[in-house]
Order: sequence, then structure tokens, then C-alpha cells
Amino acid sequence: MKVILAQPRGFCAGVVRAVDTVEQALKHHRAPVYVRHEIVHNQHVVDDLRAKGARFVENLNEVPANAVTIFSAHGVGKEVENEAHQRGLQVLDATCPLVTKVHNHGRQYAAKGYQVILIGEPDHPEVIGTLGQIPAPVVMVQTEAHVAALELSQNTPLAYITQTTLSVDDTRAVVEALKRRYPHIIGPDTRDICYAVQNRQTAVRELSQCVDVVLVIGSAQSANSVTLRDIAAQAGKPSYLIADGSAVRNEWFNHESTVGITAGASTPEAMVDDVLNALKRIAPLEIENLPGREEHVHFRLPDGLIARQ
Repeated sequence: MKVILAQPRGFCAGVVRAVDTVEQALKHHRAPVYVRHEIVHNQHVVDDLRAKGARFVENLNEVPANAVTIFSAHGVGKEVENEAHQRGLQVLDATCPLVTKVHNHGRQYAAKGYQVILIGEPDHPEVIGTLGQIPAPVVMVQTEAHVAALELSQNTPLAYITQTTLSVDDTRAVVEALKRRYPHIIGPDTRDICYAVQNRQTAVRELSQCVDVVLVIGSAQSANSVTLRDIAAQAGKPSYLIADGSAVRNEWFNHESTVGITAGASTPEAMVDDVLNALKRIAPLEIENLPGREEHVHFRLPDGLIARQ
């Protein structure tokens, strides 16, 4: 069986920073350290950190006073930040810098008097955090149909921002719909969406052209992993979103299949190895890497850990 690995795949710089933040906090502070929400959307990563002494909570009232507390890569709203300050928690903010960039855009637009429109999934932790960072009402849209249903006046100054982990194509379509309906609207270029999302989507499109089946390794709760699976399916290839090798099914391919493998931005490379080992139990493998963009982005750790590195 031939296996072609997408490049790039797996951990992005924001996820590396978030996971490193928890591991460094555990190294330099006595366990447990507390993490608000899952640090990233991958159960293997969460379970590994939990085994090392991290405790994951959904609300800060579950955290003891003065405890080391980490905000996940998805970001949090101002109310959460204020609650942590009032309770004297030792906060390490692992919010992805690209998500912080969206927060900054939103606040700047609101401060200038624009009605902010956020393109995103209403229940996603990143979106919830972004809404909580903007001190003004925000209008949510997710599809072109939502844009068509807007009741905003043409005279209203409008600006849009986007969830970082959405499909580039889907985001572009919604932005174009907004611009057609409200030609005066302003906002960041679609290129400002997360670089890692763009790169992984480009790679899976190229991968889909030269394989029979696509396996996307990632969590069903990971928006970018789900999108990778959808892109492969749209290319006409059978595509499966799996968490690890235990989900591999023999009936998906035969010994002569060419299998493409990619991984979401919150998936560790160990899970790619796990899937490869599962495939080896089906047939001998010939493995090659698809040429692709190399990523050299690195984000520094939160300020509270800089002196301890």
C-alpha cells in the first residue's frame, strides 16, 4: 500500500505554544496547574497533559484561589480575565497570537464606531472568547444566507472580523456576500486568516489529486480538522476523520490503494505514527512525503514563563 503524507500537517505554532505553556507551567510550578477549557481540541493531547498534572475546568469557580491558571489557545472574554484577576489567580495566557490579532481588530473597529460583524461558528470557544473581548454589540453570521437576512441599514458603518479556523473558501464567500450587500464594509484581508489553516487546506487539496483515499487525523471537535475532511470529500475522494489508528477500517482500501494522510493543527505527530502502524497491519507500506510549504513560525511563551525557559 502506498501512503502519501501531506506537508504541512499537524501541530501549528499556536498549538505548540499552548501545549508548551502547560508543560512549562507543570515543570516550574507544583502540580496541579489549572487550564480553562481544553487547551486544544485533541483528546490525546489533553489526556497526556492531564496525566502530567494538568486539571481542565470549564469555569474559574472550579479553580482554587491563587492557583496557576492557563487560558486555552482559543482565548477568553474580558469577563473571564476580570474574574481571574479578582480571585488572584496566577494567569498564563496561552491564547494563540493570531486569535489575539482578531480580538485587537474587533476592539479597534468598535472603538471607531463601526458595527462589528463576526464570521464564525456561534458555539465555538474561539468565537465565544472573541465576542467577550469586544465592548460593543457584535452581529454573528456564518453563511451567505445569514448575510442575506441581515437588517442593517446601508448607512451603518460596518466592519467584519473572522474566526481563524474557518475554511478559507467559505470565509471568502461570506465576505464577498457582505461586500456585495454593503459595499462600504471594511475588514482584514482573507489572507489574515490563520496561516496554518490556509497551508493545511492547500496541502489537502493537492493531496486529494494523487490518492484514492484520504485520512484526516484529528478530533471531531476540531473545526480545522473537520474542514480538511470536507475539502477532500469535495474533491471526490473517500475521506475519513479519525482520532488515531484504532479507527482505521480495512474496508476503506485494498492492498493497492494509495492513501493520503494529513492531520489537523491540533494533532500531534504521534497520532500520524499510530495510524501508519495500523495501516502496516493491513499491508506493507511505501511511504512518501508530498512536497509542500515549510512552516518556520514560532510564538514566544506567555510573559509569566519567559524568564523560566
